[in-house]
Amino acid sequence: MLQDARMRGSRPLRGSDLSGDPETPDLINIDRVLAAARRQWRFVAACAVVGAVLGAAYSFTAVPQYTASSSLLIETRGDRLLDQMTPTPSRLEDETAILSQVEILRSRKISAAVVDRLDLLANPAFAHPPGSFLAGIGSALRAVFDVSSWFTAGDATDADRERREAIESLQKDIAISRVGQTSVLEISYTSTDPRLSTDVAQAFADAYLTDQLDAKYEATRRASGWLQDRIEELRAQSLASDQAVQRFRADNNLIQASGQLVSDQQLSQLNSQLVAAQDALVSARARSEQVQSLIESGDMDAVVADSLGSSVVTTLRTRYLEAAKREADISSRLGSRHQQAVRLRSEMSEYRRQMFAELTRVAESYRNETQVASDRLKAVEENVRQATTISSEANEQQVQLRELEREAETYRNLYQTFLQRYQEAIQQQTFPVTGARVISPAQLPTLPSHPRKALVVAFSLLLGLGAGVGLGAYREFRDRFFRTGGQVKESLGLESLGLVSQIDDVPAPAEGGDPKARGAGRVVTRTGSISRYVIDHPLSSFAETLRSAKVAADLAIDGSRGRIIGVASVLPGEGKSTVSANFASLLALQGARTLLIDADLRNPGLTRSLVPQAQAGLVEAILEGKSIAEVAHKDPDTGLMVIPAVLRQRIPHTSDLLMSQGMAALLRKATESFDYVLVDLPPINPVVDARAFAERVDGLVVVVEWGRTARRAVRSALQANPRILERCLGVVLNKVDAKRMHLYQEFGSSEYYSARYDSYYREPGA
Repeated sequence: MLQDARMRGSRPLRGSDLSGDPETPDLINIDRVLAAARRQWRFVAACAVVGAVLGAAYSFTAVPQYTASSSLLIETRGDRLLDQMTPTPSRLEDETAILSQVEILRSRKISAAVVDRLDLLANPAFAHPPGSFLAGIGSALRAVFDVSSWFTAGDATDADRERREAIESLQKDIAISRVGQTSVLEISYTSTDPRLSTDVAQAFADAYLTDQLDAKYEATRRASGWLQDRIEELRAQSLASDQAVQRFRADNNLIQASGQLVSDQQLSQLNSQLVAAQDALVSARARSEQVQSLIESGDMDAVVADSLGSSVVTTLRTRYLEAAKREADISSRLGSRHQQAVRLRSEMSEYRRQMFAELTRVAESYRNETQVASDRLKAVEENVRQATTISSEANEQQVQLRELEREAETYRNLYQTFLQRYQEAIQQQTFPVTGARVISPAQLPTLPSHPRKALVVAFSLLLGLGAGVGLGAYREFRDRFFRTGGQVKESLGLESLGLVSQIDDVPAPAEGGDPKARGAGRVVTRTGSISRYVIDHPLSSFAETLRSAKVAADLAIDGSRGRIIGVASVLPGEGKSTVSANFASLLALQGARTLLIDADLRNPGLTRSLVPQAQAGLVEAILEGKSIAEVAHKDPDTGLMVIPAVLRQRIPHTSDLLMSQGMAALLRKATESFDYVLVDLPPINPVVDARAFAERVDGLVVVVEWGRTARRAVRSALQANPRILERCLGVVLNKVDAKRMHLYQEFGSSEYYSARYDSYYREPGA
């Protein structure tokens, strides 16, 4: 077999693993970033310039805008009528209060008050402000695409609609901002008229203060009405509760005198009487017992008249003592038997008898007094018991009484409190005070606040620069084409055989005579200069790239017989036919016997550029068995033999034709007669011819168009055709833009030193 004979003694050409994604590096490559910056800097600079120009145009065509501001201080901890009983508000409550005031300032009510106060509908600076060209275009577009106007009620008058639009415009243009974390609100308004800006900013502050006063008055009025109704209710409740207390007292005999219940006063008096009765009983009993003991003792010396309190006993005791004194005197002088002494002793006995008789009577009197005191004590004790029972019952009833009294006291206090609040409300309604004040009135602006020309131009420049960087990065991201040999190695795992610069094709001068006569000689007649570029420029980089391909073929393919080298591309129009023609011409110039076969039976571009006059070619050699000498054309300049593809009609089974025994026989004879057999194959992706013919070649050169063919397309084509990948000698990047190539040079790459190579590519004498 031809294949076995061809592969015997040779080694596999390629077996690269394309399963990875070498296009995505693990780390950022600084050299690539710098190279991308070199490629895109003009585009980025152009975007920056365009942005700056647009910014400058806007700055110098925009209508100047003037901003005026006024400042309001919102006091969140002032005296408030209904909040005097609440605790001091927290910081969160203060924040909420400030934000609420901001929304009030932005409300439709305040804006409507400003519109009416300043009569803005009649102000041309507000109703019809001058605008720039761009603003006019924007307004026209908004008017056209304003969907909300389609659904606006048709019964609204023009005046109402204009007023509504003015209020909405004012709400949209007014700016309310808080100054830091303070309670100061800044009101700003911008317009083309500085006086209008000042008036609107100040009018908003004044309208807010007026609205606060009106709201305060209205709230106070409503509070006064509510308090008045509540006071009437509390008055009735207080009166009812007092009447309930008095009714309960009367029903339960809880009568008071001097702030104390009568029953309690009676019990207190009875307790006092009880103590007095007890003291009297004890005293009477003590006197009775004393007199009884004197009577029983019969001792005159023990009788003390002062203790008895009886004048009779006192008189008798005095007489008894006087008689005893005289008797003692007479007895001492005259003797105890003297008649006078006897008579005095008799008187003394009478006095004694009378005194004890009186003591007996006093004792009886004391016993009677003791009995009376005892009876009185019992009576008082009974009264105390009865009064105590009454007081106990009164105490139980007083629990309910005290509850009624507390309720009555509560209603009285509420009544007094609400009455006081009502008086305060009446006073505040007469003179309402708001907690906000203007601390910085609006001043007439002298310089426009917009546009800030320098800032706009700088911002536009930065915006254009950013857009340029973004678009440049996007362009780099979308640049998925082959630019350098390093990308070929990284993306495909194949060797880069070199780069071929873009060459202009100059048509060759037309030759005279009969075309059939020219065809009979079977001579190569090139139709353009591009197909013979290596002949005219043998020292060019193009020729050097093809020499690199020859070296790769010589090293990879066994040279014991003629080498079959295929030239293919992934997509049509990548210049494979041009590379094939020049590669074959270079081999022929170096003295090698070279045969060039145009195997692109669908679109034989090689035949049209080298032998357009051919009458027979590859199809005839395969189907009719014609020899190489019968169908080949010879180049008189190089000795190159060319077998064209002459198509008289479309051939649908070209792959079968290339894999036929006739094609195998033709290649066998070619390898016996020639050192190199170059086959110009059809593109890999559109048709299957190259995939089918890959088994018959010893090596394959893939031509890729620089900057046009996507890396993924080439990778996918080679991954889908492992036979082509296995026999691939390398990749030639064709149609390289030499002016742009330096933008893709990375430090250390072969392209980076391309300028140093130029001295080797110059023609002698150049």
